[in-house]
Amino acid sequence: MNALNLPDIAVQASRQALPLEWVGMCGIALPVLFDGQPVSAKADAGVSLDDGNARGIHMSRLYLALEMLEQDNLKPALLRRVLQRFLDSHEGLSHSAYLKIHAELMLKRPALISPLSGWKTYPVSVEARLKNAMFHVELKIDLPYSSTCPCSAALARQLIQQQFVDDFANQSLNHADVLAWLGSTQGIVATPHSQRSNAQLNIRLHDFVDDLPLLAVINEAEAALGTAVQTAVKRADEQAFALANGQNLMFCEDAARRLNLALKGSPGISAFQIRVVHAESLHAHDAVAESRWNWEAA
Repeated sequence: MNALNLPDIAVQASRQALPLEWVGMCGIALPVLFDGQPVSAKADAGVSLDDGNARGIHMSRLYLALEMLEQDNLKPALLRRVLQRFLDSHEGLSHSAYLKIHAELMLKRPALISPLSGWKTYPVSVEARLKNAMFHVELKIDLPYSSTCPCSAALARQLIQQQFVDDFANQSLNHADVLAWLGSTQGIVATPHSQRSNAQLNIRLHDFVDDLPLLAVINEAEAALGTAVQTAVKRADEQAFALANGQNLMFCEDAARRLNLALKGSPGISAFQIRVVHAESLHAHDAVAESRWNWEAA
């Protein structure tokens, strides 16, 4: 059969004239390039259907336009070109185009002390929108880290102090005995609880940004938190991590404030919202804090 004679149902008039805000596809598998490295990703692509009389859009045109993402590093300019292709291929039907890319960014991270290193994945999303010539890009990043509860640490210290009083009451202190006591379970009778924690960053970029600052944001956020989870470690690294946690006590409120200050000082960011989740080891529920900056006005 001649392809020119195949029916195109999408061009037929809708039986119910009504515009739609978003029509497209979700979960499209494709490779994208981050700093020259191919990354397996899933894309959500769509446009508005502003012509309420049209039956539908041409989804295959959106799919084919995504091939542009295979050829160049993922940057705002490339995202804008893809969105413009969406609109050009739907002239008269659509005025808004949307693209969201989900991926896991793999970064090799060094150990704290030893020469070891290992790979860590960071779930990221890049969301771009083009509407009436206005272009916006947002980044979403998930960061795992460790947090030690300040309240639990204080209560543990109090128990250790009380045990010291009980064990050395009415005794003259001997340096060797105290040193041995400090290294024993008899002396250190309690330890504070730590928990696997997660920071969810949602960042809106300035229009003038040329690159996607994923690595810069990850590094700044991990530096602000101070206790990013580790990969390959030796005992020296584990001890250094224990020291970092002990010197870095924080509630979820502390973590949210640290991230707020760090992101405000990061160039290229026009707005953000933060959500931190401390998966409690004491409770069956989580401790959560949120913070935002310029989000409503953006």
